[in-house]
Amino acid sequence: MIDVKNISFKYAGQKELVFDDFSLRLEQNRIYGLLGKNGTGKSTLLYLISGLLRPKSGSVSFDSVATCKRQPGVLSEMFLVPEEFDLPAMSLSQYVSINEPFYPRFSREVLEACLKDFELSTDLKLNALSMGQKKKVFMAFALATNTRLLLMDEPTNGLDIPSKSQFRKVIAQYMTEERTLIISTHQVHDVEQLLDHILILSPQKLLLDASVQEIQEKYAFEYRTPDQMQDVLYSEPSLQGNAVIAARKADDAETQINLELLFNAVNEGKI
Repeated sequence: MIDVKNISFKYAGQKELVFDDFSLRLEQNRIYGLLGKNGTGKSTLLYLISGLLRPKSGSVSFDSVATCKRQPGVLSEMFLVPEEFDLPAMSLSQYVSINEPFYPRFSREVLEACLKDFELSTDLKLNALSMGQKKKVFMAFALATNTRLLLMDEPTNGLDIPSKSQFRKVIAQYMTEERTLIISTHQVHDVEQLLDHILILSPQKLLLDASVQEIQEKYAFEYRTPDQMQDVLYSEPSLQGNAVIAARKADDAETQINLELLFNAVNEGKI
């Protein structure tokens, strides 16, 4: 579905490349978690995939069409929710009337249902909303477009704890088999229950590209006492004991991924 082939990219005026001969393939019907330290290129990768940035070399394609060409047929199948954005000084109904024609499968029913889940009405003035409310409205609109590709950059930033729970509920409810979602985030605990594939970036390269199932089959995520550390691959102290990643044995029960622990272990080269 999305092919990133041997791309190199840097911003004007910068010496260091953000990506250098970087490749990645993203499949349909997945929710990807895109993780990485600050400056590793998470947001840049989303902008390259959406065609808002053009690689210096290599290619980024959506169904074999280069996204940088910004063809209407491709643009109508993708939607980007950036970390920061402004909404125009108009009502939500005006905004929908202007923008829904660009998306052939736009659903006002989905929009209204998402807004209801976010405890917002449809009678809104966009410029009168708080940052968190604006983010909820924009994400509701994004889901209502029914595009095959949805990109979200730090979607839970600015949301309070109940709203983060609402976000997970809305995403789970309105994902379809035809859709691919990429969530770039530092707030790993906000989304780890949603994800079925993990991507971890470091400068210019991909440290991890694995499904949640593959990770759970290979590793156990547990809390252990100091006398139970023999087969541990990575550990961190916590109030509940040592949080550890260990090689999973054939007869071990599957455990829930600790995404923060996994991220730290991968960045330190322990797994």
